[in-house]
Amino acid sequence: MTDNRYRTWLFEKLAEGCIKTLKKHGFDAHFVPTVNDARDLILNMVSGYETFGFGGSETVRFTGIPEELKARGKKVYDHWKEGLSAEEDLVIRLKQGRCDCFLVSANAVSVTGEIVNVDGIGNRVCAMTFGPKKVVIAAGMNKVTPDLESAIKRVREVAAPMRAKSLGLKTPCTETGICSDCNSPQRICRVTTILHRKPMLTDISVVLINQALGF
Repeated sequence: MTDNRYRTWLFEKLAEGCIKTLKKHGFDAHFVPTVNDARDLILNMVSGYETFGFGGSETVRFTGIPEELKARGKKVYDHWKEGLSAEEDLVIRLKQGRCDCFLVSANAVSVTGEIVNVDGIGNRVCAMTFGPKKVVIAAGMNKVTPDLESAIKRVREVAAPMRAKSLGLKTPCTETGICSDCNSPQRICRVTTILHRKPMLTDISVVLINQALGF
C-alpha cells in the first residue's frame, strides 16, 4: 500500500505551482491541508454575503458549509433539496446565477492555471463566470493536473463517468467506464468551459484542499 505521506508531498508540490499560476491569472488562490481548514477559510471569506447558491458539488457539501450558512440565517439556493418539482428546481437554478455568492467545485484545475468544467444543463458554469458578486471554487488535489490537455482528459476519463454513475444515469460510460462521446439522452457532457483567466467582472477564489475529494 502506498504511504499517504508521499501522496501528501506530491499534492503539496503540485499545489505550489498551481497556486502561483492561478494568482498570476487573476484568481484569489489558496491551499489548505484539510476539509475543516477549507470550511473555516471559506466561511470567513463569505461572511458578509446574504444569499448563496450551490452547484452540484460533492466536495462543497462535504465541508458542511450549506448547513452552517442555513444555521446562520443565510438564504441558500440549492437544487439538491429533496422534493422539488421541475419548476421549483428551475427557479432555484436561475436564482443561483444572481445570488451574492456561488460555491462550487471544479472538474479539473491545471498547474498551468486553467479551470475546466463540463455541464449538462449549464447553470453551474454560467454562475461561475458571471452573475454572483463572489464565486468560491473548492477542489481536492486529486483534480489538479499538469496542464490544460490533461485537465480535459481528466474530465472525460475520470470525472464524467464517475459523476454519471453517481447519478444513476444510463449512458455508455456507466456501462464501460470509458467516455465514447455519446449521443445518449442522459448525456451530462454538453457544455464545456475553460477559465483561462479570472473573468473581468467576477471575483473568484480557488481553494485547493490537500485531500482526494469529489469526482
